[in-house]
Formats: sequence, C-alpha cells, structure tokens
Amino acid sequence: MIFESHAHYDDEAFDGDREELLGSLRERGIGTVVNVCAAVDGLDDTVRLMEQYPFVYGAIGVHPDEVGSMDAQVLEKIQTLSRHPKAVAIGEIGLDYHWDTESHDTQKKWFCAQMEIARQEKKPFIIHSRDAAEDTLRTMKELRAGDMYGGVIHCFSYSVEIAREYLDMGLYLGIGGVLTFPNGKKLKEVAAYAPLEQILLETDSPYLSPVPNRGKRNSSLNLPYIAKELANIKGITYDQVVDITENNARKLFGL
Repeated sequence: MIFESHAHYDDEAFDGDREELLGSLRERGIGTVVNVCAAVDGLDDTVRLMEQYPFVYGAIGVHPDEVGSMDAQVLEKIQTLSRHPKAVAIGEIGLDYHWDTESHDTQKKWFCAQMEIARQEKKPFIIHSRDAAEDTLRTMKELRAGDMYGGVIHCFSYSVEIAREYLDMGLYLGIGGVLTFPNGKKLKEVAAYAPLEQILLETDSPYLSPVPNRGKRNSSLNLPYIAKELANIKGITYDQVVDITENNARKLFGL
C-alpha cells in the first residue's frame, strides 16, 4: 500500500470532511500517513490525529514561517511530544525565504534548536526549504545532519547538484505533485537521477495537487498520480514504486 510521508490533515481545509476522508484512505490503497505539524497550534491537533487513527503517525515541529510563535516553552513542548509512541519525526522545520515571514536569523535559530531535539531524541527530521538552497545546505552541513538519525528534504525543488549533496548525506527526497506538472522539468531530472531507494512519496495535502487535479484541494488519494509519473520516469512498474517507497518510509520512520 502507498505510504503518505507528508500531509497536513490538521489543516482547516479538511474541517468539513476530515473524518470521512481519513476513513476512506485504507480502502483506497493508502496504508500509512505521517501527519506533519507546521504551526504551534497544530501540535495538539497532530497528536489527536495520531491517537484517533491507527494508521496515522506524526511529525512534531514548527514550520519556518511560523517560528515567530516559538519560545523556550514551545520548544520544550515539541521535545515532550516527540516522545509520544506514534511520533516518528521532528518536522517540518527549516528555512523559507520565499515569503520572508520571519527574519532569516530567527528562522535559523529555531531550525537549529529543533534539529538539536532530533539529535537528542534520536529522531529523523523533515526539512522544509524554499528559496533557501544555500543556507539550508550550509546549515545541514554545520549540524552534521548526515551523522544524525536520517531525514527527508520535503517537497524537493532544487537542482540535481543539490540533490546529490543530500543523497550523499544518506537523506531522502520527498517527491510530490510538482512531478506531474508540465513545467516540473527540474524535479523530473532529479527524480530520474535519485536512487528510488532514497525517494519518499508525499502530497503535502492540502497543497500542490498533481495533474489532473492541479489547483484543487490535495489529499492522499492523489498519490497514485505521483507514483505513476515516477514509474514512467524510472522505467519501472507502478507496483515497484509503491513497494520500494513504502519500504523507504518504514525504514526512515522506524515502522
């Protein structure tokens, strides 16, 4: 079954049909979901989803656009919640220079602080990096991230050259709906280059729906479109993509 490595089912976009949608996933071929926290007020919501649904696991962390809400107390809460038996990663954390909602120094401070929790708690990390390729890679190297407990560069959007750096560190690349976009040439090149054994499937729901549903609310039900496109690029079967990426995710998240 397909392993959804990155979704945000605590998002208000699912308030109208969350229970119905999540209840339908397994019968539609989606076996496991990692719900990834982004905001401080989503920490408890992610825990509730983990506890309500046997197939939902959680990543605990605060997105770079939201770190203005961070303080020592929130950091302590992240560390405490990361010890929940169904918490499988610290994330999503990182740098986002697209919107510049928070200063670069503030983003780096809380990125490093949350990475330290991943180190202390022996958890993999889920990295968000948008328009911040150089600083993210430099920070990862300074933190010796490749010597930690694994991780994924979520929604990978950079070049083959940068992909190589992360792959050489033993990290995974999260591949989502952009792979199906006509203008997604750069990601297609990365997908062709990266070993399938270092790729995870993700949707980033409710964002980034793949073709043919581009522009609509995304959900894990769209994962087959991504898997089929990846199979075409790799010249292998759909089932091979599903099986290998599921094994990758289970290995990374310790499931």
